[in-house]
This record gives sequence, C-alpha cells and structure tokens, in this order.
Amino acid sequence: MRKILALLMALMLVFAGCTAAPAEEPEQPVEPEAETLALTGEVVVLYTNDVHCGVSGNLGYAGIATVKDTLEKQGKTVILVDNGDAIQGDTVGTLSKGEYIIDIMNHVGYDVAVPGNHEFDYGMEQFLALAEKAEFPYVSVNFNKEGEPVFDPYVIIEAEGAKIAFLGICTPKTITTSTPTYFQNEAGEYIYGFCQGEEGAELYNAVQASVDAARAEGADIVIAMAHLGIEYDCTPWTSSEVITNTTGIDVVLDGHSHSVIEGDIVKNKDGEDVILTSTGTKLENIGMLTIGTDGAAKSTLISNAATVEFVAGIEEQFEALVNEVVASTEVDLTIKDPVSGERMVRRQETNLGDLCADAYLAMSGADIAFVNGGGVRADIPAGDITYGQIISVHPFGNEMCTVETNGQDILNALEFGASKLPSENGGFLQVAGISYTIDMNVDSSVVVDENGTFVEVAGEYRVKDVMVGGEPLDVNKTYVLASHNYMLKNGGDGFNMFQDDTLILDSVMIDNQVLINYIVDVLGGVVGEDYSDVYGQGRITVIEKK
Repeated sequence: MRKILALLMALMLVFAGCTAAPAEEPEQPVEPEAETLALTGEVVVLYTNDVHCGVSGNLGYAGIATVKDTLEKQGKTVILVDNGDAIQGDTVGTLSKGEYIIDIMNHVGYDVAVPGNHEFDYGMEQFLALAEKAEFPYVSVNFNKEGEPVFDPYVIIEAEGAKIAFLGICTPKTITTSTPTYFQNEAGEYIYGFCQGEEGAELYNAVQASVDAARAEGADIVIAMAHLGIEYDCTPWTSSEVITNTTGIDVVLDGHSHSVIEGDIVKNKDGEDVILTSTGTKLENIGMLTIGTDGAAKSTLISNAATVEFVAGIEEQFEALVNEVVASTEVDLTIKDPVSGERMVRRQETNLGDLCADAYLAMSGADIAFVNGGGVRADIPAGDITYGQIISVHPFGNEMCTVETNGQDILNALEFGASKLPSENGGFLQVAGISYTIDMNVDSSVVVDENGTFVEVAGEYRVKDVMVGGEPLDVNKTYVLASHNYMLKNGGDGFNMFQDDTLILDSVMIDNQVLINYIVDVLGGVVGEDYSDVYGQGRITVIEKK
C-alpha cells in the first residue's frame, strides 16, 4: 500500500510538471498561417521499449497497469505502446516462446507495438502467430516480404479531437541480429527485408512516404515508434539519422540500444524540433508523453511501481523450474568488467565466456568451439546456480552443432568477430581449444554486404598468432568446429562462412543444457578456481593501439 501511495503521489507531481502552460496572448493580432491544433483534453501516451521479459523486476507490467489506471481515473485519455524487444530475454519468454508476454500485454491493454529484432528469435512462423494472438496491431513501415509490407505502416488513433498517427520503424539490423535464415526461403534467398540499403536512403524514403501518407489521411500528430537505437554500429539507421533525414514526425519513441533518454531535441530535415525519447530496458522506467490541449508534447520518465495478481499468476507457472538448483560456482562468473562495470563480453575475453565455450568443446568433442559474445547475456554470482540463471545466460534456445571446416574459414571468422573493436560487437567470439591475438594497430579490412554479412578480408589481418591445441593454425587443414545453429547453420551475426560446411552434429542439445551438462557432468557440479580470473584464461590477447 505504501508503494502504491508513493507511486500515486509521484504521478501527481510528474503529471503536474508535464501539463502544458497556456499560450500567452500576443500583443498584436496576427494572421495564422494555418489552423491551430486544439484538443478537447490532454492525451497521455505511455511507452515501453526493450522490456526483454522483465515482467516483474523494476516497475514490471504491474507498474504499467497501475500508472495507466491512475491516469484514466484522473480523466486522462491514455494510449499504451511498445517499441520492440518485449517477448525475449528471460525464462518466461523462452519457455513459452513469447506467448506469456503477449498474454500479459493483452491483459495490461497495449494499443500498438512495433517489432524489435528479438521479436523474431523464435522464428518467423512463431512471431506471426504471436502477432495474430496480440489484441493490438503491430506496425512497421519497412518490414516487408518480397517487397510487400507485412504490417500496416501506421495506425491513426483519434483522441480528444485529434488524429494521432503511430508509425512503426524496425531496425534494418534485424536480419543479422536475429537469425538470418528466418528471413530466407528454402533456397536460402532473402524474402523478408527491412529497407536495409547501406546508405540509409531506402529506410528514410520508406519512413517519409508513410509520414506523408499519414498526414494526407488527416493525422494532426505523427509519433514514430522506432526500434533503431543511437549506438554507432546502428548507423546509418539510428533514430537521430532518421529524424535528420525526414520531415513531418513530431516525436520519436525509440528502442534497441537500451538508452535512457528523457526527452532530447533533434532537428529534422527542415530544422524543426523533434522529441527523441527512450526508457532504457527491463522496465527500469515507463515513458510518459503528454500532449497538451494546444497540441504541444512533452516527455518524461516514471519509475517505482507495484505488482498485480495477474503477473504473479503467470510467474507461478514457471517459478519452480526457474529456482531449481542445478550446480554451484566458487567464483563470480561475469560478462562485465569488475572495475568499470561496463559490459566486456562483446569485446574481450571473460571467464563466463570461457566457461560457455568450454561447455561446447567438451560436450561436442570438437577441436575448437566458438560462442558469440552477444549470446552470453547475464552474470552468475558465486553460490548456487539455478536453472533460471543458466537460461538468463543463454536465453535464445540455440542448439549445439558441429561442422567440418577449414583453417581459412576459422581465421576469417576470428577476424570478422574482431572487426568492430574497440566498439562492442555481438559477434565477438569467445573461444575454447584455440587462442589468438588481436592487434589494434591494424585497421580492420573486413568487407560486408548490405545486410552486414561477411564477404572477405580485403587487407592485412588484425588477428594473429592463432594456435589450435598448441599448434599454429593451418589454413588448409580441416578442423571440427562446435557452436550453435544460429552461427553455423543460420549465418547469425553475419557469419556465413560455415553454412556450406558438412554438419557432424545437427542441433543436438539446447545451449543452456550444454552449459548445465558441462558443469554437472564434467566439472562435478562445481565451477572452481580454474575460472577465478574474470578476464579469462589468456585465450584472447588484445594489443592496444599505440
């Protein structure tokens, strides 16, 4: 009760701060160039992004329900939207393939959503089935099949006498940050796309065409629901770049990069102000966009809410499995730098990355094992290890595979994985059975196609001194490589060099079970001092740039 009362008081204060001030009367009468927008009451757009199955942590979906109910009882018109990556990221999503999350979103009362790249992680067929189950529309201007839109590009909701267009934009990086084969036909040809032209113009044009169509249909306000992000490796498709290359958008609600942006102002192509906002991840905040009676918009973020019975009921269905103790660890296993607190598994070796790669190596009997850094998602502190923690480390449900491949492809994969350093890269490789050095004094010469898929190394390799089983890598020798279907079969993260190789083990064990079985069967149920160094066991050496 204290939490609810505190939330209500916080909402009153926040909402009071968001109310648009009345416009001052001009000293001299002026001739309006266009009809002034006037609403009969204030409209509140609540927005979420990158929830990643965070159903009850932080604010939780119960907090959203509380905020929504409170505002509606105050007489406000409330529209609730999600900006992608809701159904994947933790056990509740993995075990139900996203269905429990859609159930919760239906219950809370979402009005519109845009697909994030991780909405596709359970396969195209499953996502389209979930979209049918959703009691709200998905929208996207750029998600297409053979050139035809899969969803409507926008919906117009009438509220307080205004027509508000909600327009969806998916990141073109979806093809390589989900599983590429999900977007292909049986012949391996891409039939789904996201307007991923390399220079960005294809996406900008698709957005502009939909904005113009919404305005022509009578939209007074255009709100872009974007899953684009602001990180460097999202260019040329960042939310800011879309704003600066288009006109007619009033507000961009962003996702993908997990950024906390209360309300930045970005100039559009005509030099006009556009609000850019994002809530972070895992419902650490709820976004609240208030549209005043004069049509002016202001964004803010809300935190600290309560829980409700419905979410608790959903969680009871998997709680016993989540809390089952399967092993223990004597050391902290981490993906983050203990000094800076920054994530390091996507740019350097970590002890948890070593453990995951060792699991693939031991359970497969291969010569070499690769695990993409983006597939190692959560720390495990010293103590008991539960099934839920293991799934949090490997939430995607990838399956172990092995292939026969040559040393040249191994070298190219290492070079590709290191190509974006010093920036993060989900395709950075944690390894077992092999060691290598990355010389940052050598600029990457990796060439990729418009989808971010590997093409070639055009110059000097920054990856050097590659050793396999204590011997130098032989580019002409055949090795057995272990990883998962995402990388070896499906070309995930752009690793396409293994797709034509001979499969030895084909999707034989789910990734989290690989890790559990290694700890229990090989390590005797205890992760010991061999993994005590959080920076790993010296398999990857990085020579810093002089």
